[in-house]
Amino acid sequence: MTTAASPSGRLRRIWRGPDTDPAWARPALFALLLATGAFYVIGLTSNGWANSFYSAAVQAGSQSWKAFLFGSSDAGNSITVDKPPASLWVMALSVRIFGLSSFSILLPEVLMGVATVGVVHATVKRCSTAAAGLLAGAVLALTPVAVLMFRFNNPEALLVLLMTLGAWATMRSIEQGSPKWMAIVGVFIGLGFLTKALQVLLVVPFFGLGYVLFANTTLRRRIVGAIVGVGAMLLSAGWWVAIVELIPASMRPYIGGSQDNSFLSVTFGYNGLGRLSGSEVGSVGGGQRGPGSGTESITRLFTQTIGGQISWLLPTAALLLIAGLAFRGRRPRTDLRRAAYVVWGGWLLVTGLVFSLMAGIFHEYCTVALAPAIAALVGMGACEAWDRRTHWAGRGVLAAAAGTAAGMGFWLLGRTTAYGGWLRWSVLVVGFAAALLLLLTDRLPRFATAVTVGGAVAAALAGPTAYAVTTVTTPHTGSIVTAGPNTGGPGGMGRGGVPGGGMPRGGFPGGAPGGLAGGMPGGMPPGGFPGGSGQTGGRAGANGMGGLLNASTPSAEVVAALRAEASSYRWAAATVGSQNAAGLQLGSGEPVMPIGGFNGSDPSPTLDEFKGYVASGDIHYFLGGGGFRGQNGGGNSGNEISSWVQANFTQVSIGGTTMYDLTQPLSTAGTAS
Repeated sequence: MTTAASPSGRLRRIWRGPDTDPAWARPALFALLLATGAFYVIGLTSNGWANSFYSAAVQAGSQSWKAFLFGSSDAGNSITVDKPPASLWVMALSVRIFGLSSFSILLPEVLMGVATVGVVHATVKRCSTAAAGLLAGAVLALTPVAVLMFRFNNPEALLVLLMTLGAWATMRSIEQGSPKWMAIVGVFIGLGFLTKALQVLLVVPFFGLGYVLFANTTLRRRIVGAIVGVGAMLLSAGWWVAIVELIPASMRPYIGGSQDNSFLSVTFGYNGLGRLSGSEVGSVGGGQRGPGSGTESITRLFTQTIGGQISWLLPTAALLLIAGLAFRGRRPRTDLRRAAYVVWGGWLLVTGLVFSLMAGIFHEYCTVALAPAIAALVGMGACEAWDRRTHWAGRGVLAAAAGTAAGMGFWLLGRTTAYGGWLRWSVLVVGFAAALLLLLTDRLPRFATAVTVGGAVAAALAGPTAYAVTTVTTPHTGSIVTAGPNTGGPGGMGRGGVPGGGMPRGGFPGGAPGGLAGGMPGGMPPGGFPGGSGQTGGRAGANGMGGLLNASTPSAEVVAALRAEASSYRWAAATVGSQNAAGLQLGSGEPVMPIGGFNGSDPSPTLDEFKGYVASGDIHYFLGGGGFRGQNGGGNSGNEISSWVQANFTQVSIGGTTMYDLTQPLSTAGTAS
């Protein structure tokens, strides 16, 4: 006899779900999660090292626990990446378990994507219906920029998962009126801070507001819960910040992205308020934009290069948010579904406005932070209106939502020729026909109603799905990547431009790249830009700015040279800029010092410090090239070190690559000059 406590009974309950669920609900969820995981893993390793900047740091963290803790770019612990290290911790643990490979680095990102879809489903279902949760999960799974980032090693995958978990815990805290759940919210937000610093705080205002306004408890407990949440957030993020700030600088790596070796400085400056104002000291081009690149404005999210990433259902989500709040307007204060509209809607509003109006560096892939909110609002709002389909208001909202989604799909698909004209016209015709028929759902037979709903959903998701398939079947590498096909947008990020769009005003700082006066530190890398000829490597948009924003693959001869007697050195080599260093480090498996960090503009190490490392026999080779020089301020140690090395050490050619052997000075006096 099968009982609920028996193994078979427990399995049946897991498969069946709660008794209040429809019979199809739990199997449909499992099918969604399995399909999402299978879709995301297709051709995963075609992305190679993805963003080599982070892959090199993952490799370092898998070799050195000190590099793991601080998020160092190299196992020699010269400098950290310019973000907190939480996302690196997950990938580095995977590499420690499975060994270094593209798959071991990117698999955790896929799992985070599947988990995020599951959390969105669970959060929406809890306050709405199983159908709403399923629709929300499907919308998220097929959002193009989400497909991109859940197959890539940027911090966004973990950030979005943690923010979504924060929304889930917020809804639990509102439902139960529990300060304990608000503490859990704070923990998720704190870990989000350790993933991408201040960006996670964009969701905090309406998480807190939702609890204070709607929690099912007294005002006193609501205020206490909010304070508990803030305290938990500070503790879960503050322990790491305290370690970094209190440990003497001589005992830890330099903090990448800063000009003064301070995590607080890079958090509130380069990665914080500087992103809002455009004043990011040491950044590549600062907040300057090229024509057509989506300069800050209220319409930025619909521009040529950004619209296809995230905006397919953005107007529909806004429409359904307004309708949902109107439908629930007279409910009691503790109405959970209205609270959910406020929490998800506030997430969408605050994050969308900040992304639209920020004047600093902004990349298209950052818009993945909007995806869970859009998905949740579409799922909840559509099912809210469906439940009211017997009334003209419900049918009207359904029709407006279907028509808006079809219109946006038609418009965005018109920006590319990748799918021909048939797809966009099919989306328009089917979507508008479904919108008209939705006005008549109270009169249609059941089969016709099912076909109408299916047509509306298919038309709404056809465009994002096409972009998602293109994203999965196209390799993406480099620091700036975009989902879907090339829409031909001028400038922008990930279309062959530098961060911030287009070229810095006046071209590259100090002149053209290469060995020209004032050019990049160390001159043009031998053989041109690493990763490809010219300025871009691979498909613009997929591969980003190959030579400047992606790593190269060193030759077998260079790898052999770096590995020779590597155990005798702290760094097998040094070079200007993290991407050049990342290629050498990933290719050889040995630590390589990235002088100046990501842009080559961080004052790490100084010339005097570098001379000390050389005198101590810590570095074997130096390779010229890389970096952007000190733009918008920033240090110039890369140029100084390059000039000193070229004047004082023996130049060798290995596999066609020009290197300098720092163990072979041209003269004894020269090394001390």
